[in-house]
Amino acid sequence: MKIGIDARFFGSIGKGLGRYTQKLIENLEKIDQENQYYIFLRKENWNKYQPQNRNFLKIVADIPWYGFREQFWFPKILKRFKLDLVHFPHFNIPIFYKGKFVVTIHDLILFHYPTQRASTLSPFIYLLKKTAYQKVIKNAIQKSQKIIAVSNYTREDIIKHFHVPKEKIFVTYEAVGLANKPLQDPVKNILKRYGIIKPYLLYVGNSYPHKNLERLVLVFREIIKKHPHLHLVLVGKEDYFYRRLKRFVSRSSVKNVVFTDYVSDEHLSAIYREALLYVFPSLYEGFGLPPLEAMVENTPVASSQASCLPEILGDAAVYFDPQAESEMAEIIEKAISDENLRQRLIQKGRERIKKFSWKKMAEETLRIYIKAYQ
Repeated sequence: MKIGIDARFFGSIGKGLGRYTQKLIENLEKIDQENQYYIFLRKENWNKYQPQNRNFLKIVADIPWYGFREQFWFPKILKRFKLDLVHFPHFNIPIFYKGKFVVTIHDLILFHYPTQRASTLSPFIYLLKKTAYQKVIKNAIQKSQKIIAVSNYTREDIIKHFHVPKEKIFVTYEAVGLANKPLQDPVKNILKRYGIIKPYLLYVGNSYPHKNLERLVLVFREIIKKHPHLHLVLVGKEDYFYRRLKRFVSRSSVKNVVFTDYVSDEHLSAIYREALLYVFPSLYEGFGLPPLEAMVENTPVASSQASCLPEILGDAAVYFDPQAESEMAEIIEKAISDENLRQRLIQKGRERIKKFSWKKMAEETLRIYIKAYQ
């Protein structure tokens, strides 16, 4: 079978989606010696991927995401290789692509939070973007041979919104991207570099409105009245949304909040490891990887009970209603004050992360390819 993978998101340029694509390809290389793979990359990430299996071939497809060229030129590139099947790891399948394909749907965030506040675009352009998004994702879901969802929650979400037969959708969990490795730099130097002072609560991820960070900041303002030496560390590359959050913190007169900007994986491992508690207040997730990364580094987790998070984290976290500030504050304060509770969560976290494996995800995905081709 000749299988194409749209890897234009491959690596760090694609953030979480890039990590998913990278780990899928790397693990398919290890388990599949029979099928021929064509890996489509942009010039920006061309050197990030070096095939380790002679059945994997790199192809340049230097076409931006979500634009006119993606719709009209990318299908022509794919057609050139006479592929039996293409895997699009995101919903942005060209409407005019006529071949067989599998699509991964990570979430339906715009169906749940279709607010212009989540965008830097003008209201008119945002409306056009939202309409195009819904059209493209509907096309992907209807025309695909099989759909991969990253959680049962996302699977049910797809069925609810698009009335897709259950047998068309398969769940393959993502896995944990960090490992508990020895550090090259002393921990104190890493923390000092980012202005981090212990003890601290930690959040890692972007600052989109559905991540609910403004509410977390307000909750933290109440918590430090009792715990004035506590800090809140927010890890994420600075962008429009983080700058907006900084202004919110300033207007709200909240002290002890640290913004780190981008952090490398090695330094992130140390920052996870030294945190008193990892807090994940999100209103909506398709999978929710950062809390699992915290568990890898033996950091206890307090999480929102929204969407897929109880499914993914199980009994290895304490939960709160992400829209109830008093409850969020109560659960966080209990976790930071109770050493025995934190140790229990750490132990349960060690067990929980064993459930997730990139190799298992790749094996399940390969079986889906075979079913889709038949």
